[in-house]
Amino acid sequence: MKTTVAPPQTEQPPAPAPAQGLSVGSFFRQDLGQIPVAAALIVMALYFNATTDNLFLSSRNLNFLTIQSCVVATVGLGAIMVLLLGEIDLSLAVVANLCGAVMCLLSVNAHFPWWLAILSGLFAGLVVGVINGIVVALLRVPSFIVTLAASLGYQGLLLHILYPNTTLIITDPNLKGIAASYLPDYLGIGLPVLAVAVYAGYIIFTRVQRQRMGLSVPPIWQTALSIGLPVLLVGLVLWQFENYLGVPLMVALVVGLIALFWVILRFTTFGRHIYAIGGNAEASRRAGINVNYLRIVVFGLASMLAAAAGIFQSSRSADADAAVSPTLLLQAIAAAVIGGVSLFGGRGSAWAVVMGTLIIAGLENGLDLKSGGTDTKFMVEGVVLILAVIIDALIRRRSTAAGR
Repeated sequence: MKTTVAPPQTEQPPAPAPAQGLSVGSFFRQDLGQIPVAAALIVMALYFNATTDNLFLSSRNLNFLTIQSCVVATVGLGAIMVLLLGEIDLSLAVVANLCGAVMCLLSVNAHFPWWLAILSGLFAGLVVGVINGIVVALLRVPSFIVTLAASLGYQGLLLHILYPNTTLIITDPNLKGIAASYLPDYLGIGLPVLAVAVYAGYIIFTRVQRQRMGLSVPPIWQTALSIGLPVLLVGLVLWQFENYLGVPLMVALVVGLIALFWVILRFTTFGRHIYAIGGNAEASRRAGINVNYLRIVVFGLASMLAAAAGIFQSSRSADADAAVSPTLLLQAIAAAVIGGVSLFGGRGSAWAVVMGTLIIAGLENGLDLKSGGTDTKFMVEGVVLILAVIIDALIRRRSTAAGR
């Protein structure tokens, strides 16, 4: 019987690794999607500077612009926390005024020391946020309805606690100093330089680790941009600040809050669970994540951030005001969306509020310097916001079609 011998199996060469690189869609889906937003910010700044006789990028105007942006940025950071869950909070602007008023009342009428008045204002924000979160999470009422009703109720409470006045003047110099003080040079320069160095080291370390594990990495030019653009922006801002009075304390506090929540969202289990719930709440629940608890906590944190914004606002204006800005909430949400946070939940970064706020505030400031009317500012901001929402929707649709 003839035995058939199978031909020897030749070892096939390994399939070539897929080309490293990112498609346009995946480029915008990552945190590095803030790169084009940063580029747009630079172009906008250069345009306004060229058309206002170098006034836009002057040290004095930059100082005014960043301090003016602090309240919107802090409320926007609170909005980001809620948006990442796929929810929305329409009461944040009213909560800011309410908690600022609580701080002022306790300082002026009850003679609380400044630090205790601030802590009381923050605690008031935590309480109202937890109440919102309980109604949303446990009673399953849509957050849009809950926070819309809450904004009306808190507005009434604000008027009630300030009655018969509509404003209350701050007398404590420490509370006024939050907005009026500047960091010493060794802190104003040293802290940002250290932060940028740590960020650059983290980007490089992450890239090297992924290469060692055989994982895909972005092109080298994209890594260089992700480091170079922050370095350029921080260097320009520091140079301008130091040419005036230095780094404002309130700006440093806001940047510190953003950095803190970025670390929480990116490097903790709590943060990963927030993204998971925003991506798919039911799957997160089946995976063992306490969805209701996290919703309550996030709404509480968002309102506490709004309270911090109210404290900044009261310090800057040296009073508590019963009149809530009609554009504060819209600008805060717009800043988050323009910066790359998805309205559908599960995607975005705490740093998104920086770029978004600077674009919103920069547009207003630049148009003011060009003597643009309020009508023009609203129309331009509306166009920018609708473009950001359209891009967000397209990215979401592309991601869903790709099965991500």
